Amino acid sequence: MVKKNVLPKKIGITVLIFLLLAFVLIPYITMITSSFKTNADLSAVPPKLFPENPTLEHYKGVFNPDVFPFLIYFKNSMIVALSAAGIGVLIAIFGSYSFARLEYKGRGLIQRGVLFVYMFGGVLLVIPLFQIIVKLGLFDTRTSLIITYIVQTLPVSLYMLGNYFRTVPESIEEAAIIDGCSRLEVIFRIVLPLSAPAIVSVFIYAFMIAWNEYLFASVFINSEVLRTLPIGLNQLFYTQHYIWGRMMAASLLTAVPVIVLFLSIERFLAGGLTFGGVKG
Repeated sequence: MVKKNVLPKKIGITVLIFLLLAFVLIPYITMITSSFKTNADLSAVPPKLFPENPTLEHYKGVFNPDVFPFLIYFKNSMIVALSAAGIGVLIAIFGSYSFARLEYKGRGLIQRGVLFVYMFGGVLLVIPLFQIIVKLGLFDTRTSLIITYIVQTLPVSLYMLGNYFRTVPESIEEAAIIDGCSRLEVIFRIVLPLSAPAIVSVFIYAFMIAWNEYLFASVFINSEVLRTLPIGLNQLFYTQHYIWGRMMAASLLTAVPVIVLFLSIERFLAGGLTFGGVKG
């Protein structure tokens, strides 16, 4: 009886997996194929999944400054995302290490209070943050977005790195301190190499949040030359140059940096898990 029930279960699980993959992948396939379709193919009835006559017309429109200043928006998004992720990770390293290793009064309360910000959604925080940004004279600047994204991603970054730092054996750090290393030398020479996978993961997380964020960028940025890609895509949707194929091409190009970043670091993530043990 047991063997007879195994095959139907395997078939059912396989079907569910394929359905799930189809549900997840079809939107991406549609986006990619639509970016290469002609306007006639896009409006064809019944719709066609793959283009009959592939074209790069929509990509040419995206890179045309008179139609869509993609490179300007791309530069703004890259500056904001890299700055916010880099500074956020640097702050998270020292903050999470203090939570994991140092003893001081109120540490537990501060550690729990860090996650308190996630009890409130971005819609509730946008007005007080806007008032703070205006009073600081940072309205319509990239700095306003960088500070906001650091604050937005820092709680999770602290939590993730803090938990990982606790897995590093304290005996290694104690031996280094006995050998004459300072606390900073312990962090940079021992803790960071052993925690490379976690640090890279946190960086990718912070980068993705900053790269894709729309709400705060739409409120804090007014000048067209400072708009990020999510805001630019929304503006393209409401212009006379709006075409489905062009929208799909712009969306695909917007996703490329995150995909490239992950693929370029994937090998490092896998190798970093054993970096400390092999090096020692």
